[in-house]
Amino acid sequence: SKKKKRTQMTLWLILIAWSFSVTAIRAVSVVCIPFFTLASFPLFLSLSVSLSLISLSMPSPIPSAGAGGWSPGSEDHRPWLQLDLRDRLEITAIATQGRWGSSDWVNSYHLQYSDSGRTWRSYRQDDVPWTFPGNTDTDSVVQHKLLHSIRTRYLRLVPLEGSPSGGMGLRLEIYGCTYKSDVADFDGRSALLYRFNQKSTSTVKNVISLRFRSRQAEGVLVHGEGQRGDYITLELQRGRLALHLNLGTKRKHTSVMSGSLLDDHLWHSVLIERFNKQVNFTVDRDTQHFRTQGQEDSLEVDYELSFGGIPLPGKPGTFLRENFHGCLENLYYNGVNVIDMAKRRKPQIYTGNVTFSCSESQPVSVTFLSSTASYLAVLADPGMEGLSLRLQFRTWNRDSRLFYVPLTHGPEPASLVLQISEGSIQLSLRGPPQDTTQVFTGQSLCDGQWHSVTVEVKAQQVYLSVDNQKPVVMEIIRLTESLQRTTNGLGFEGSCEKPHAGYQGCLRLIFINNQPVNLGRIQQDRPANFSQLSFDICSIRDRCVPNFCEHGGVCYQSWDNFLCNCSGTGYTGATCHNPIYERSCEAYRKTGSPAGIFTVDPDGSGPLEHTHVNCTLADDKIWTVVGHDHLQPVRVQGSTPRSPYVLIFNYSISPYHLRSLVASSEHCQQKVTYRCRKSRLFDTWDGTPLSWWLDRDGVKRTYWGGILPGVQQCSCSLEGNCRDMNYFCNCDADQDVWVNDTGLLSYKDHLPLSEIAIGDTNRTGSQALFQIGPLRCYGDRFFWNSASFFAESSYLHFPTLQAELSMDISFYFKTSAPSGLFLENVGVRDFIRLELSSPSIVTFTFDLGDGPVVLTVRSPMPLNDRQWHHVRAERNVMEASLQVDLLPLQLVEATPEGQYRLQLNSQLFVGGAPTTQKGFLGCLRALSINGMTFDLNERAKMTPGMNSGCPGHCSSDSLCHNGGRCVENRNSYVCDCTHTAFDGPKCRTAISASFERGTSLTYALQEPFSVMRNQDAKQLQSGTYTESVKSRENVAFGFLTRHGPALLLTAQSNDQRYMAITLTQNGSLQIWYRLNQERGPDTFSPGSASLADGQFHWIRMNREGRELYVQVTLPLFPSSLVAGTDITDEEVLRAGSRGFIGCLSSFQFNEAAPLKAALQNKGSSLVSIYGRLEESSCGITSSTNTLTTTHTKSDRGNAPLKKAAQNDSALIGGVVAAIVFTSLCALAVIIRYLYRHRQTPPPQVITAKNQRPSLEPPVYRPDLDPHKASRISKEYFI
Repeated sequence: SKKKKRTQMTLWLILIAWSFSVTAIRAVSVVCIPFFTLASFPLFLSLSVSLSLISLSMPSPIPSAGAGGWSPGSEDHRPWLQLDLRDRLEITAIATQGRWGSSDWVNSYHLQYSDSGRTWRSYRQDDVPWTFPGNTDTDSVVQHKLLHSIRTRYLRLVPLEGSPSGGMGLRLEIYGCTYKSDVADFDGRSALLYRFNQKSTSTVKNVISLRFRSRQAEGVLVHGEGQRGDYITLELQRGRLALHLNLGTKRKHTSVMSGSLLDDHLWHSVLIERFNKQVNFTVDRDTQHFRTQGQEDSLEVDYELSFGGIPLPGKPGTFLRENFHGCLENLYYNGVNVIDMAKRRKPQIYTGNVTFSCSESQPVSVTFLSSTASYLAVLADPGMEGLSLRLQFRTWNRDSRLFYVPLTHGPEPASLVLQISEGSIQLSLRGPPQDTTQVFTGQSLCDGQWHSVTVEVKAQQVYLSVDNQKPVVMEIIRLTESLQRTTNGLGFEGSCEKPHAGYQGCLRLIFINNQPVNLGRIQQDRPANFSQLSFDICSIRDRCVPNFCEHGGVCYQSWDNFLCNCSGTGYTGATCHNPIYERSCEAYRKTGSPAGIFTVDPDGSGPLEHTHVNCTLADDKIWTVVGHDHLQPVRVQGSTPRSPYVLIFNYSISPYHLRSLVASSEHCQQKVTYRCRKSRLFDTWDGTPLSWWLDRDGVKRTYWGGILPGVQQCSCSLEGNCRDMNYFCNCDADQDVWVNDTGLLSYKDHLPLSEIAIGDTNRTGSQALFQIGPLRCYGDRFFWNSASFFAESSYLHFPTLQAELSMDISFYFKTSAPSGLFLENVGVRDFIRLELSSPSIVTFTFDLGDGPVVLTVRSPMPLNDRQWHHVRAERNVMEASLQVDLLPLQLVEATPEGQYRLQLNSQLFVGGAPTTQKGFLGCLRALSINGMTFDLNERAKMTPGMNSGCPGHCSSDSLCHNGGRCVENRNSYVCDCTHTAFDGPKCRTAISASFERGTSLTYALQEPFSVMRNQDAKQLQSGTYTESVKSRENVAFGFLTRHGPALLLTAQSNDQRYMAITLTQNGSLQIWYRLNQERGPDTFSPGSASLADGQFHWIRMNREGRELYVQVTLPLFPSSLVAGTDITDEEVLRAGSRGFIGCLSSFQFNEAAPLKAALQNKGSSLVSIYGRLEESSCGITSSTNTLTTTHTKSDRGNAPLKKAAQNDSALIGGVVAAIVFTSLCALAVIIRYLYRHRQTPPPQVITAKNQRPSLEPPVYRPDLDPHKASRISKEYFI
């Protein structure tokens, strides 16, 4: 029976205050006398502490009134209190109280537990070491019921913070119950067999549950197989648990992986539940649901199930795979307690070499917590000749130093350095300058697995071996005895220089000169020097399991953090959450993109992937066109209603994309061309349909184009022009001539058509000819979906947000009120809130349970100006951000060990909340959360205090184009084109200019909000998040030329970082970036096709951090990226020195429009013109090019991505960044510096009244960047 006899267990531990002697400090273990009975047996406890104690007080029978207590010594910088419960118990709750009669208490603490008392594990919630809030005074009792119970023998409380007025001190109470356990120990050469009563067993339902503790990363836990190919295998593979399942189907087995780092010698629980093809696989409360492949439902296993290995039939002691080495506990198969049967020596069980008590032997580990401050310095025997070192390590970091050994001293010192370099082991002998010898061995050693390394110095040779492989040998010239030899993680006793990165990870089984290093003794007797180490525990954590990278992003990790490689996913951002592509053709039109083949992501950051659609312009509308596989006319003969001709249509995008497209469009239609000859659509006697079609859900429809659903007619009946007015369709006249019943299907809930059936063509002369057109949709029904709030107490409510790990919120607002709540969703402790907190401040606040995080955006102008403003807030496990209009993005990063799940349970309230009277007054529209759009319009119709829609003139996409801002006036509207590269009443006129040889334009970029950003960073009140700002560029322009090479654009910061866009000698496009002064520039070549062909081309480019996205007008094929070592800055300058001859149009760099400023604001202090610059049309009105996109990520050598903030800090940073358009632009100053023999024409002096920058609120734009169109999307690493 698995039932437990539960009894509350109360353990009161009351100790005395600490004291210490100046001359000696000793460790004391105290055994408390019996004071409580559990299940009729006396309970004895053994108590250990981190340093010393001097007396013991017995507890009072009433816990809350107990006297005495425990406090650490003043010299104990890392105190802990440890309990030996004498047996494994199940701990369910813990309570603390301050030390009696003092001002000592513990504000917060960690809890650790262990079965052996040597290897410890931290109590975690959501895979994060949980910090328990403690006491705030001496007398109150703070109790915590554990979210998941602990089964352990040893318990350790680690105080983190004490009383501010006193020190650390506590009284402790623990609650729990007995724990029944059946254990089997496997030594790696044994197995346990459960033999069936019959030859084979076939089951449709299986339940396997067990707990295991492993000493190795490989090993079979469960295996069974049948003669027809069925099998089930549960095994450890590199520390992960793999379940292999096959239900008798050849070549269609199913494999699922779960867990990570499961070889940590700690207990892990497993539950496998199968019913037919449905399987639940649970490892440590993480459940994966999957369906097996193939047609079979039953699992047929012959003879036996094996546990701990796969024995070879007929050869006892021989196994097919590596056996399990560790312990299994409470092993149940379909309700049978296998270990209990084995202990009772039941005949069905063959025990092999299995024992029924779990061995506690396990090497003690030490964790190096910091890459800059952790070290361990150990003295070796100075009389030993030579040197030998063995150890095992476990880390995620690709570069770090393991140890440093000084070999000689004097004027020419020599040292031996062992380090991890790019995942390999590197051994270096460092001598005098220019005298360094190195050898390498191993690869991929930063994979989180345990690896062994051995170094032996013998005579004139050094041997290096990794994982017991053949050693590599390094010759040394001279070796003298060392007075001191040290193994360390970073530095020691000031005798070695600091490496670039110290070791951060776990070490164990350290042997120096064949003598083990006693790590347990080091922390007590301190025979060695150390700093920032954690003993008795390996704190490694797999931050990529579970994988927080969304949409198929690849997770890379270091010891402290993880990064997502979004290459090839179509998404960007810290966790690959944000879509690269626009949601619709309508969104592309807002950016001024021409018609063509585009890549769209219809649900934004939602689960649907991006797909390709055709965007066409007709009747001043942009249509989304989706084709299928039967667009050509089809002729039908010989079909009957009972045996109709059936044609199924497969569309170029998935059914889910089709449904999303139709739902989000204002209007959709599909043309059905139907011609017939003696072929009826309906039976003229009783109206029975003879032909029909199926809608997108497979429902039979009998109405035809141009008629409302449910009406069995054709369009001619509605128009009154049927060939025979006695019938409602031309075909129903049943005449021996060709007639037409063509029309448009436009009821969106039925579109698109998925199948058609033609049934009346079996008579002599009967024929039908039909053609089903593509699905065509236009408009965005959600972009202007809005609601008006006119009462502060009114609000809308929606279901609870499902946003535990990631969330993005986007909407527009306009108001005249000074403040108001946009939206709010709360949980027990967690919450999110977005609000207008003052006329010029928008605030995004959230709490994950460990304190609120506040992001604030301040506008230089009021936001309650009755104009539309765009707000976008995002939060994921790595960072949170807030942006309003085009104001600088506010971004904070999460600390690696902070809480990361947002747990909400209330409804989502929009425009207000029941708990506040500070509701929003004004209009909200286009509310979208995690790609899901909210129908504010319909919900407002049913809510008092508000109206659907929003009054005003700015309520349509057709008013202002190309990012122009619609500005409300009293009786009209105007389009503000200030921050665009276009002009005209509706921002549709492109600003273009022609360049002659020698013409260039220089524009000085300003960053008016940089001071405000620094101020906002100081106002962040939470320590959980830290500020981070990624540099970014958005560039868009069109050009026409027949000359190459040429420099189209260069932008340079004051610290010599730059970007450039050039044409090569053959006219192909190249993009250059130099983000790191220590390396050469990176280059990206989208393709070899020539753009210097006299045709007009568009280029759109976006960079955020190390991620680059390029969109051009020809189907260019990206090439591999060239390393910076092969490219020099002079190649960029050489292209610029040749000059540009041609035409440039609609030039936009971030929010600056340099061409527009030069042509319309002559004399501006921001603009410098060299040569002759004239306004021109560039022939842009006739351009209808199709756009193709390329997406790339900068990453040298395909190594895991590094922090963007380290290498991409402000390309256009700080004071002034120069944009030079040579031929369009060449940086005149740099060219004169490198090419002094060249003479630059004197600049033309243009005098005009300087115009001050506009102080109007910045242009609002949806998150619709012009760089996201695509026909062919490929990604590369720089």
